[in-house]
Amino acid sequence: MAESDFQREYLMYAVEALRLHFQQRNDVYVPGNLFIYYEEGNPKAVIAPDTFVVIGAPNHDRPSYKLWNEPKGPDFALEIPSKSTRGEDQGAKRGIYAFLGVREYWQYDSTGDYLDPQLQGLQLIEGNYWPLRAAKTVPGGFSLHSAVLDLDLRLEKGEFHFYDPHTQQRLLNHRQTEQARREAERVAAREMALRQAAEARIAELEARLRELRGD
Repeated sequence: MAESDFQREYLMYAVEALRLHFQQRNDVYVPGNLFIYYEEGNPKAVIAPDTFVVIGAPNHDRPSYKLWNEPKGPDFALEIPSKSTRGEDQGAKRGIYAFLGVREYWQYDSTGDYLDPQLQGLQLIEGNYWPLRAAKTVPGGFSLHSAVLDLDLRLEKGEFHFYDPHTQQRLLNHRQTEQARREAERVAAREMALRQAAEARIAELEARLRELRGD
């Protein structure tokens, strides 16, 4: 569970942006802060990523994710460390994710207090996690590529965003999508008003020209 607005904002962004991105796929499941039970009969064998992605699981709501009832485990996990979770995120959770076969484990430090750099990605190779190298630099930061999601994760002036590498468009959450829609509508309305004003002015000039010609 997010401890502060700093963690909560990016947790909500990650979950909503990924859900919107994969909304047309019925085989991609993206929950937020959901318990994963990984040993039947042992309720203590549980872990709760800030968000995770399962490619190959039905996309529907669940009260929890029980591995023995599901086709497979998570492929991608993202943690947003806080004061109380940073030790677990670096230690116990990392080991459990490797045990579960989570192919990519990502961390983003929203406050810049716990990780350097603030965004870090690990890939699972032969049972161990190895750092992903920055694919490229971007203004104010860098970009890492997630092969699992086929998305870029960027750190830009301390802020984390998902990008579609094929379109170079940033993934938006619901609020940002609505803001973008409203802005597009304002731009379209302004352009329409300018076009109508220009057409009216042209019609006025044409009418005056006809008067001068005596038409």
